[in-house]
Amino acid sequence: MLRTIDLRGRALGTAELLAAVPRAAAARSEALATAAEIVADVAERGETALREQAERFDGAVGHDIRVPASHLAEAVTSLDPAVRAALEEAIRRVRVASAAQVPAPVTTELAPGAVVTQRWQPVRRVGVYVPGGKAVYPSSVVMNVVPAQVAGVEQVALASPPQRDFEGRVHPVILAAASLLGVTEVYAMGGAGAIGAFAAGVATLGLEPVDVVTGPGNNFVAAAKRAVAGRVGTDSEAGATEILVVADDSADAFLVAADLVSQAEHDEQASAVLVTASETLATAVTDAVADRAARTRHSERVAAALRGPQSAIVLVDDLDAAAAFSNAYAPEHLELHLSDPKPEMFVHAGAVFVGPYSPVSLGDYLAGSNHVLPTGGQARYAPGLSAATFLRPQQVIAYDRAALAQVRDGIVALADAEALPAHGEAVVARFEA
Repeated sequence: MLRTIDLRGRALGTAELLAAVPRAAAARSEALATAAEIVADVAERGETALREQAERFDGAVGHDIRVPASHLAEAVTSLDPAVRAALEEAIRRVRVASAAQVPAPVTTELAPGAVVTQRWQPVRRVGVYVPGGKAVYPSSVVMNVVPAQVAGVEQVALASPPQRDFEGRVHPVILAAASLLGVTEVYAMGGAGAIGAFAAGVATLGLEPVDVVTGPGNNFVAAAKRAVAGRVGTDSEAGATEILVVADDSADAFLVAADLVSQAEHDEQASAVLVTASETLATAVTDAVADRAARTRHSERVAAALRGPQSAIVLVDDLDAAAAFSNAYAPEHLELHLSDPKPEMFVHAGAVFVGPYSPVSLGDYLAGSNHVLPTGGQARYAPGLSAATFLRPQQVIAYDRAALAQVRDGIVALADAEALPAHGEAVVARFEA
């Protein structure tokens, strides 16, 4: 089921390493044009476009796009107590971990009377998207809303697709999670249309434009974020999920296989990759994956992901070669099943899970870390979602007369060098009688 690629004995550059296990990209490319059209349609026709899209994509007709408060209350009342307890613990853990991501203001005195303060200002309003297609993600409600609240965002609006099985309502577990977090502005709208609605606003629904849009989704959601970039801020374009496991002879093939299958469960385009120098482990994992994939609930989806070109077992010479492959690939999730993990060698990854008792599933729900992470190699330059996503660094400059006098001549010299004399004159004017 999982193909094996042997890179041993070969000195490969970054481009060659990436070509060995290509991401699933065709569907994403095709989504760009369609998503842009959907976004533009919502901006032009508002609620009418959203209703047409709901009927076309979700099979929902005549539903409440703006979710009534009664739906939120009903969802909390009917929530399974075990699920509620797990959500509340996830909220607690993510809130504590997110608080550590908020930088403290720093004031620097460069000279007497010359002060620059660095402070972090939250955006005013955020739109959170929570998918609702092949799976239901109340955990994504937690992962998006909690960091925004910790950052100090005043208004959080949430959107998730209307569900045909629930008469066009948002899935009740998603509603319950929103309610537990005190989110009262919720919309039953999905896909690229929801992203477009957040960016443009929809007056008939009382939906005002947001400042930042976050949340995972399919290729159309990712493409829609690209379409609205520049009008609103966005998090990284979260595409199909990825797991890369680096393992040696000390690894348990049964656990490695379980983790590869767990991420393949998300989507047919999910990437599941094992990198190892051990042929013995590679063979054992191949057998364990085949057995587990055949028995899991979403076996067809898992099989499609594992058979795709984006999934593989990669044989390398040693740990250095494994680290080179991982850093070139820059996975969303990186697991280290190594006798001596050395996480400092693995610098490009959305999140790093160290050891056999730190599976990606832990990070998906209750680690306290955030599970909205960069995919498609974006971990080379983009962070995962955090409180910082909703904060803007802002500098406050306060000089008194004496401090400005100290740098007056320098400002005039630089202004003249740039042929912008009025800049210097604005400073000199403060010292004229």
